[in-house]
Amino acid sequence: MILKLLVLFLTPLLSGLLSYLVPSARNSNFRLLLVFAGSYLFAITVVHILPELYIQNSEVALIGVFVLCGFFLQHLLEYFTSGVEHGHVHEPHHGHHHAQDHAHDHSHHHHSVSAFVLLLALCIHAFLEGGMLAQPSTMGFHYDVTAILVGIALHRAPASFALMTVLTSQLHSKKKAFPYLFVFSLAAPIGLLLSTFFVETKVLSEAGLIYLYALVSGNFLYISTTIVFESSPDHRFNARKFSVAIAGALAAVIVEHILK
Repeated sequence: MILKLLVLFLTPLLSGLLSYLVPSARNSNFRLLLVFAGSYLFAITVVHILPELYIQNSEVALIGVFVLCGFFLQHLLEYFTSGVEHGHVHEPHHGHHHAQDHAHDHSHHHHSVSAFVLLLALCIHAFLEGGMLAQPSTMGFHYDVTAILVGIALHRAPASFALMTVLTSQLHSKKKAFPYLFVFSLAAPIGLLLSTFFVETKVLSEAGLIYLYALVSGNFLYISTTIVFESSPDHRFNARKFSVAIAGALAAVIVEHILK
């Protein structure tokens, strides 16, 4: 539990602080990291989380409904976050030659949505992610959250970097942006602690926890596929990005089989 809490807290905090050292996330290496993280997250959801959900629960139809709800919940949250949770960085006054209409929409949202609303939407997502790591014993012997923890850490790192970049631009100060980063870093650990407490006190049943997993799986599917699709906005084949995506998926499969 302590290790999970530390990873959930320190990964976004330290990644966000990197924005003090690195001026911008607009480079190919950052995009490739995003593709790897997105591909890993997608693969771990498909090969690990969803099979275990269906194996452990007889209410198969309801699991699918919750996965769908999670997918569209994340789509709704993205209206307020402008895609920061999957590493989108659209700094004001920098919409130049490679910025498309989609990018302009994101940039517009960063102007119109307050920093507080942005933080709140991101914290809801992070809170649900933390709950994903609670009480793995209810999911059966083969369910190990380490692979999921790696996936969460991989996608929260660029998300927090993007958050700091966006907020620094919006608030015109890294110092003012830091408290938002700190609160964001606390969201997932609080989600883990609260969901564990609810399960232990029987407020949340085992079935309820499985539906929570299904909901977050839908979140993961939306975020991961969005990352991979956005890496090639013109649907052009890019060998480097394709190779990195395959590597991310293979890493998830390898981790899954090592942990079993």
